[in-house]
Amino acid sequence: MRSDVIQTLLVANRGEIACRIFRTCRDLGITTVAVYSDADDGALHVREADLAVRLPGAAPADTYLRGDLVVAAALAAGADAVHPGYGFLSENAAFAAAVQDAGLVWVGPPVKAIELMASKTRAKGLMAGAGVPLLAPVDPATAGEDDLPLLLKAAAGGGGRGMRIVRELGSLPSELLAAAAEAASAFGDGEVFAEPYVERGRHVEVQVMADEHDTVWALGTRDCSLQRRHQKVIEEAPAPGLDDALRARLHEAATAAARAVGYRGAGTVEFLVSADGRPYFLEMNTRLQVEHPVTEAVFGLDLVALQLRVAEGGALGPTPPSPSGHAVEARLYAEDPARDWQPQTGALLALDVPDAPGLRLDTGYTGGDTIGVHYDPMLAKVIAHAPTRAEAVRLLARALERARIHGPVTNRELLVRSLRHPDFTAARLDTGFYDRHLAALTAPAAGRDPARAALAAALAAAVRTTASGGPVPTRFGAWRNVPSGPQVKRYRSEPDGAEHEVAHRTPRTGTPEPHDAPGVRVRSVTPDRVTLELDGVARHFTVTADGVRVYVDTDAASYTFTVLPRFTDPATHTEPGSLLAPMPGTVVRLAEGLATGAPVEAGQPLIWLEAMKMEHRILAPASGTLTALHAAPGHQVEVGALLAVVQEDPAAIPVPEETA
Repeated sequence: MRSDVIQTLLVANRGEIACRIFRTCRDLGITTVAVYSDADDGALHVREADLAVRLPGAAPADTYLRGDLVVAAALAAGADAVHPGYGFLSENAAFAAAVQDAGLVWVGPPVKAIELMASKTRAKGLMAGAGVPLLAPVDPATAGEDDLPLLLKAAAGGGGRGMRIVRELGSLPSELLAAAAEAASAFGDGEVFAEPYVERGRHVEVQVMADEHDTVWALGTRDCSLQRRHQKVIEEAPAPGLDDALRARLHEAATAAARAVGYRGAGTVEFLVSADGRPYFLEMNTRLQVEHPVTEAVFGLDLVALQLRVAEGGALGPTPPSPSGHAVEARLYAEDPARDWQPQTGALLALDVPDAPGLRLDTGYTGGDTIGVHYDPMLAKVIAHAPTRAEAVRLLARALERARIHGPVTNRELLVRSLRHPDFTAARLDTGFYDRHLAALTAPAAGRDPARAALAAALAAAVRTTASGGPVPTRFGAWRNVPSGPQVKRYRSEPDGAEHEVAHRTPRTGTPEPHDAPGVRVRSVTPDRVTLELDGVARHFTVTADGVRVYVDTDAASYTFTVLPRFTDPATHTEPGSLLAPMPGTVVRLAEGLATGAPVEAGQPLIWLEAMKMEHRILAPASGTLTALHAAPGHQVEVGALLAVVQEDPAAIPVPEETA
């Protein structure tokens, strides 16, 4: 029997997953090696590793996707094994072979298994032979109205790249071209296939673990239906609402899929479950999944430790442990869901999630780190485990609500509201959840009170100014019975842009108080904490100031403000119709025929930006003429960069009926 005892492990990845693997290695007494790009110099995964090797450059193609550099780094650091994590090279058969050719232990499945599952079209043919249920493919060249809607998918990749839903035959040719272009850019392979799109389908998957001694475990189910842009946001285990017969069928199909390719290690078999309960094979991910912690929580296992044991030639037990309770995971992203999920960058000042029984935080960031433009915008995963689903959901929602997250905009509020949405709490789940509910989930929430939060920020600022030796109430000569005039501060709420003006005064007691705010009584004020009695209820506000940004956290909400000057600088105004880059990124393509002087329609996509593994469309703000174009494919742009200018055509503005 083969036995390779791993002493030193290189993780060919970054961020959260590298930190998570290092945690298990520390428990097992294994020395850890990180690789890092120039953009990740000083990142958390580098700080936590025992050894680290630089990969010169910043872009993934020059660093984490360079298998030759990663293998060389492992040899240079004296590693005897490589773990790929997820993403990057984790499902690259050539990289797995190169690791083994270098005499290193590959902590992953056999090269042949990766090759067989690398192409979704080839994998579907293999699964059909193994008796796994499938959706029948559709030839786009002969597709008719009866075949709609269709789902176009990249054959060589995942993560939502190269994926399009087609509901009209007329749009099929253009969507095929767009999907193929995105697939070629993301995976180096432009092959795209089509299959029926299942309305209101659920994304359900089975975690498998296999060893080289012919043991295959099916470790329950996970539901990953809440997705944005075909990428998962909230996952849970077990998948709720499945009857025993369907669970058994999914387990049998997943086991058959693993055996069909001679699988070894951790993998995931993904299914689409229709509204009437019929399962269809989607793909097999030949790696660890982002959502693996919910399975670990329910089964009391460490899947990374099992991966290492199997890679060393060890055996699994004859049967897996019994599951217990329910687990839910939320992915915390630096992105703005209300603005087409735009990724956000900048300094992360604080990332503090409450520590409580049943809660787990997996992250690649701490306060003081910077969120850059080169990689996925996921900051952390927060996982809750409890005896029942309702308890786990409640625990997770409250933990996210109470977290202190200061810096770029995140999807935190969306996660809390999603977890508390009636459809989610009742387990009415499908992949169209955000298509139906996003507008409501990103609308101003009931119970939020930014005006009171801005008041707390102003009062704390007044005390902070006094404490730092700033202006204080002054008495000239004898006592004068003339009250001081109110001070006025202006704040802009982020990211909605609403402005709040706060008037306050500081009496002789030294404690500032609001001017003309009935129903409000100040109980205490310090530079970082304010307690106000609002209509008889005492509420606490924690205030953190960082330059012109102020963060106010309460027990049920968090607010971000920008301190505004008393007078607006005219130089900050931009020309009407200007299209500015909403984030740093790369211009990947322009609308066909786009040039200065071209007519454009309101809402027409003009420019496509790629940033943090996602494409973003820049739309025409109005119908009119393109009078300037400063973008071209391949250009790197910074946030706020001028991309184009559209001069609005007054004739295109609808005239009210009563005026016409």
